[in-house]
Amino acid sequence: MPRTDRSDHIGRTGRDGEFVEFTRTHRRDLLRTATLLCAGDEAFAEDVVQTTLTRLYLSWGRVRRADSALAYARRSLTHVFIDETRRAHRRRETATADPADALTTHPVVPGADPDVRAVVLAALTSLGPRQRAVVVLRHWHDLDVAETARVLGCSPGTVKSQNARALAHLRAVLGAADHLLLEVSP
Repeated sequence: MPRTDRSDHIGRTGRDGEFVEFTRTHRRDLLRTATLLCAGDEAFAEDVVQTTLTRLYLSWGRVRRADSALAYARRSLTHVFIDETRRAHRRRETATADPADALTTHPVVPGADPDVRAVVLAALTSLGPRQRAVVVLRHWHDLDVAETARVLGCSPGTVKSQNARALAHLRAVLGAADHLLLEVSP
């Protein structure tokens, strides 16, 4: 019978506890980020978060050695999102019927008007996955160009060009919805 090392059991228990605490603390943030990346498709966002948490658990040793476990998790989440959107069989044929209704229980922007959320999520849907990831990382999480490039595994020039194209596209799409955005302005 193989001998079990008690310190291994204690190490796993500590690891599990750290992971559970990390999940309790940061799951909501990861879900909000995933909801933005998935343009309001909450079921897809949940899938992305669960896949991310599974990957984080399996590599928790590397996560705990990272400068920031949350930054590591966001990077992993972004990669999972991009990987999942590349898989044709994983693309969902039907998104949430009404993104504003779906976000009522988990608002992406607490206190934001449901009509504005629906317009913003529809605009995000019109972006490709990489452009959407750049916009969410740069403008939701306020990462600089270098950090966004590191998270996405691309050059800073790629981040800048993707961001410029995405913002131009969003301005055009959101320009058509000005009436909604102006109605909620103070």
